[in-house]
This record gives sequence, C-alpha cells and structure tokens, in this order.
Amino acid sequence: MKVSQLLNPTLREVPAEAEVISHQLMLRAGFIRKAAAGIYTYLPLGWRVIRKIEQIVREEMDIKGGQEVMLPIMQPAELWKESGRWDVYGPEMFRLRDRHNREFCLGPTHEEIITDLVRSEVRSYKQLPLLLYQIQNKYRDERRPRFGLMRGREFIMKDLYSFDKDVAGLQESYRKMYQAYERIFNRCGLTFRAVEADAGAIGGSGGTHEFMVLADSGEAAVVFCQECDYAANVEKAECLPRAVLKDDTLKGLTGEINTPGTKTIDQVADFLNIKKTALIKTMVFKGDEKYFLVLVRGDREINEIKVNNALGPFVNLRMADPEEVLSILNCEPGFVGPIGIDEKIFIAVDLEVAEMESAVCGANKKDYHLVNIKCGQDFIPSKVVDLRMVVPGEPCPKCQGKLQEARGIEVGQVFNLGTKYSESLKATYLDDKGNEQYCLMGCYGIGVSRTMAAAIEQNYDDNGIIWPMPIAPYHCIIVPVSLKDEEVVTTAEALYKELTALGVETVLDDRDDRAGVKFKDADLVGYPLRITIGKKTLAEGKVELNQRKTGNVELIKVEDVCAQVKTMVDGTL
Repeated sequence: MKVSQLLNPTLREVPAEAEVISHQLMLRAGFIRKAAAGIYTYLPLGWRVIRKIEQIVREEMDIKGGQEVMLPIMQPAELWKESGRWDVYGPEMFRLRDRHNREFCLGPTHEEIITDLVRSEVRSYKQLPLLLYQIQNKYRDERRPRFGLMRGREFIMKDLYSFDKDVAGLQESYRKMYQAYERIFNRCGLTFRAVEADAGAIGGSGGTHEFMVLADSGEAAVVFCQECDYAANVEKAECLPRAVLKDDTLKGLTGEINTPGTKTIDQVADFLNIKKTALIKTMVFKGDEKYFLVLVRGDREINEIKVNNALGPFVNLRMADPEEVLSILNCEPGFVGPIGIDEKIFIAVDLEVAEMESAVCGANKKDYHLVNIKCGQDFIPSKVVDLRMVVPGEPCPKCQGKLQEARGIEVGQVFNLGTKYSESLKATYLDDKGNEQYCLMGCYGIGVSRTMAAAIEQNYDDNGIIWPMPIAPYHCIIVPVSLKDEEVVTTAEALYKELTALGVETVLDDRDDRAGVKFKDADLVGYPLRITIGKKTLAEGKVELNQRKTGNVELIKVEDVCAQVKTMVDGTL
C-alpha cells in the first residue's frame, strides 16, 4: 500500500472529546472516527488491526475445537422472557418493536439464542461436547459512553458457548478456553493477568475469570499475590477478617453517649477520640422491595457486589435514601445501628464485625451512639458473611502472602454457567441410559475492539502508538527522504516490491512532503519498523532501519535490509 492512496487522515492536535490515550491516539492516527456517542467508524488502518486480532482469536478457537457460527443481532423478546432476563438486564438493553408490534432487542450477549439453537438440534449425548463461537457486533445502551472503544454502545466481541454432558466435560471446556485466552493475549503481545471475578448479569453458579491487560489507565482494580498465583478483581477478592486490638479508650464507657452533629465515621472517631477500627458502619440498603442493614467495620468500604451475591440477587440494589431511612427506622442516616430495630429487618454483618470485642455503633437516635457493643450479644445478625472491599497489603486468602494492587482493562472473561440457561430454556439431551439431562454450559467472551484499545493503553510514547508486531496494521514503512532524488525513489520502489513479495506487510510513503512530516506520521501510526532512504546513506550503499519499540537505529546494506526485516517480523509473529 502506498500512503498517497491510503485513507489515513492524521491529526496533530489532541481532540477535545478524547479522555484516555487510546481514544486520543486512534483519532489522531486516523484509525477511527466518531459516528455518534459510543459508536465509531473504523478506517482502513484500524480495521486491519481488528481483523488481525480476530484472526488470532479464530485460530485459537479452532485449535480447541470451536466451530464458528453467526447468530442474529436482533433477538426475539420471547427468548429473554423465557430465561427471565428481559426485565433483569435493565436499561442497557436496546429494545425495539417491529411493524407487527412484536418485541425484539439488539443483542448485548447471546446466551438465550445459542441455547435455543442447541435445544432444537441436540438430542443425544453423542452430539456433545459442542463449542460454538461467533465474532460480531454487540449493542449496549451505556448511560455514559466514554473512553472511545473502551466503553461504547456498539462494539465487536467474540463469544463462545460450550455445551457438555457432565461436570468433567464442562471443566475441560473451561480449561481449554482459559488456555486459549492465555495464548491469544500472549500472541497479541500484551501483558495481562487472569483474575477471579463476579459473573454480573451473565449469572451462573460456577466460577469466572476476567483477563485483564495491565495498564495505569485501567478502569478496574485488581489485587494479586506475588507469593502464589492468586489474583482477583477487587469486587470479587475474598477478604479474611483481620483482628484489631481492643480499643482501651472505650474502657469505662457504656450505653448511650451524646455525639451531636457526628454523622460520619470520621466525625464520630474524632469526637470520641477513638480509632475508626472501633466503629461499626451501618448502612441501609434496598434490594428490589426489601430493606436491610449492612454492617462493616468503620475503616472498611462496603462491597455492593458481595452484598448482592450474599443477599440477592436483586434486579435493583441501592442505598436507601434519607427519607426512606427515616420512615423505616425513625432515625436520620448517620446514627443508624443494629440494636432495637424491628425484628423483621434483615441484618447482614461482615466477618470482622462478628469478631469485634467491643464497638461503637449508631443508637437509632439523632446525635447519639452506643458504646461497648458486641455482635451476637447485644444484637443477633441475620447473616455473617464477607461484605467488604479488599485493600492492598491484606493477607492473601490462599497463602497469607501480601496482596498488591494494579489497574487493569478487562479484555476477556470466561464463565462457568452450569445449568442456568439450559434449565430455563429446557436445553436437554438423552444420556446413554435414555434419561433426559440438562446440558452444562460455559460462556467465553473477548472484547475484540476493546483489545485494540487496551493494546494502545499499554504500548505508546509521546510520539504515538507502539504496536506489537502481530497486530500492527502494517509491519514496515519505507520512507524515501526526498522524491526529487531518482536513486532514492528507485531504491524505495525496489525495496517495497521485494518486501511485499517476501510476505512482509509494507507501506511506502510516496507523498511529496517533508521528511519530518513523514517521520511524525510513521511514529504516530506506530509501524514497528521503518526503513529510511536518504541520499547520503544511499551513497554508501546503505539505508536506516529504525525499530519503533526500542528506538534502535541501524545502517544496513541495501541488499541485506529486506532479509533482515523478514527475519525480525517472522520472529515476532
């Protein structure tokens, strides 16, 4: 491809709409253009990157026995109502009606429709296992689309669904996909970590792992142990109760204490001159139509994902507003506690609260707190369970090593669904004894367009993108310094033809422009290798070979440079 013929409109200024580096660089380098909020057009270079990621994914799925299908984007509401997710999925689902007033949605995911296919076609255990996948667009009506391809309303995704006859088969399918994902992200040249995670709206009773590309700009926080292989999303990470010494400053204090104007944990701790670890934080939550109290230690944060998993699942979980708290407990927020409330109100207690020897909590009375309170003695919890957010430095739940924190961008997730969808949609098979059994399912997704953005977040500098060779739009660019020098132009054309014949994806910058402009565009786009042909070096029979990632520059003989480039490209693919 010659640059003069390439649709590659580069920008010198950073677009005001772009918040993260991947969004900025994809716009500046001419990879994408915005069509609407969260919806983008892929230009030729951007689409080449997408196709390369897709090809890597296809190869690894096929190696593991995956069969590619293409499922409809527009899905009938009946299937979603049958699974029970039509209302559960919420406002992120694009819903529409046809001219006959039948309800449909634009597929945010495809569990229902793939299960419907399998229940119609699979009859016997001899047809299992099945690994069916597709690569296509997904649609989610994000409340606030942002960060370019990182959180859009239309995005490209690979989703594979496994159907097995028993637990051993499901575990084998899960293992295959886990290994395939490791190979995919390694082949894409990314630094990543697989972490335990929450299943979210996909659901399922089994385990799930997220594959996180590590980057400072990542939306998600993960914790990991350097002593063992434990890693988890902070929303999922298991928290062990950590004992604290009994606060001697509470000695001699008991009953109600007047604490005027102290609505926050910090205010109460300062007023009583005690540590926050001696306080119980009590929050009122509403899950669907049910109210309940959630208690954690004063220095901890409540993990709403854990609350939902332990007490729900709920279609809508939220903190109760002040008016609701007042009507339920006859008390203002900030002074709420678990003692003396209606027995019908559910009290969920974090593991650490259950172990506190003495504590301070709200008295359910404005400007008052109770002192020297003990769980199980002064109040009886309805449930004791891990309900808090993990913090760096805590002991690893697996080996007791110290947990560290990093930021990550989720690019893939593997789910063990069990029979969640096969039961609701009646996807069954006959076993070897003629008995009807539910298929065991797994779901495995990769955000293809998000992987492209994540690769940039992990590979860039002040000059632009630094593409890993396997997913670069082209491997090499040839830059003739001056088109007025016939020998320079002739050499550039000859090298371009030779590299192309060798199978090296090459771009020739044949624009009649200043060399500085060409160099800036080459660095901005992020071609891994650049051959620069100048009159001075050519007089010595040599050209410059520049490596974008390392900045290393070598003078190579003209007759040797193509073979060297071919070796470098092949060594990284």
